[in-house]
Amino acid sequence: MPAEKGSLYRHYKGNIYEVIAVAKHSETLEELIIYKDTSDESKVWARPASMWEETVILDGKHVRRFERIQRN
Repeated sequence: MPAEKGSLYRHYKGNIYEVIAVAKHSETLEELIIYKDTSDESKVWARPASMWEETVILDGKHVRRFERIQRN
């Protein structure tokens, strides 16, 4: 599922992030997810959408790198 602007996601390591934009790399046109740490909004990150959507191995199991969560 593609990342959605304004949505919250839990990283597999536990931090919560908000997607602030979906952008394109100026040279490659690769889709990038722009997101901020909800516990420190001065931390803004960019990650290729392909990495955002992939799974990682945690305790021997495949889990999503980012899992969408509901706002409280």
